[in-house]
Amino acid sequence: METPGGLAAVETSAATTADLLADRSAVEAAVKAASEGGAALVPREDVALLSPVTAPCRVVAQMVNYRSHAKDSGLDPDTLPPAFFRKSSGSVTGPYGEIRRPEGVRLLDYEVELGLVIGTPLPVGSRITEADLADVVAGLVIANDVSARDLQLPKTQFYESKSYPTFTPLGPRLLLADAAELAGIGDLRLTLAVNGKIRQDMPATDMIVPPARALGLLTRFQELAPGDVLLTGTPGGTALRSPGALAEKVGALLPAHVKWRTFFKRQEANPAYLRDGDVVTARIRTPDGRLDLGEQRTPVG
Repeated sequence: METPGGLAAVETSAATTADLLADRSAVEAAVKAASEGGAALVPREDVALLSPVTAPCRVVAQMVNYRSHAKDSGLDPDTLPPAFFRKSSGSVTGPYGEIRRPEGVRLLDYEVELGLVIGTPLPVGSRITEADLADVVAGLVIANDVSARDLQLPKTQFYESKSYPTFTPLGPRLLLADAAELAGIGDLRLTLAVNGKIRQDMPATDMIVPPARALGLLTRFQELAPGDVLLTGTPGGTALRSPGALAEKVGALLPAHVKWRTFFKRQEANPAYLRDGDVVTARIRTPDGRLDLGEQRTPVG
């Protein structure tokens, strides 16, 4: 547990995020001890932080769920249907680990996302409203939905291209949020920079489908359990963008192998894709600092 003076231990036998969420009394005791000055603190720099969400777990993501991202993708945010996809929990890594480029991948992209960590069992058919959100979502976490675009696009699938080891950095903080804090999700601002240059910067109000509705749609067909995480989409500013309506029309007339060869040649000239040695930093916080999920810092190798 993080305090202004350092990190304090939570005395618990919990071995997973789900176990910790079930042992809230231990968390509350740690908070009380820290506030009364009775906790032994460890300097943050002396600790190697891992992902606050343990694997295995379900990692589900919303596809194109920010208006700015939809526009970058050449899509109409007002007519775009909600969609979900899965990522392997083997892709989960910590907030300061290296993003490892798979062999042969040239178009490695970034997507800062707000993650919702589930706090209670949600069977298929669960009905979820805004008023229920605090009973369903235990915490918030920064995520980076790293994507190999040269695998994603020609195969027209997401699972492989987004599931390689280290492709889901999570953390550093798991913010255990109450009802008032969850009501303020729209005040959060998502920011991602590469080598100090901002690439994505947008408030969560840019979301198309907000968390409560997204969870209600998802649980029509997918059960969720404590410790699972829903990634709620990314703002505009990713390296991949629509080539434009005219280029898409011309591409549709070309044989598939010619279309993809032309597309990838153009994309490989795009300097926004991640290169080895780049450092990706991601932050999610409110402008006043009332809610602050910390900062990821992940080098690319």
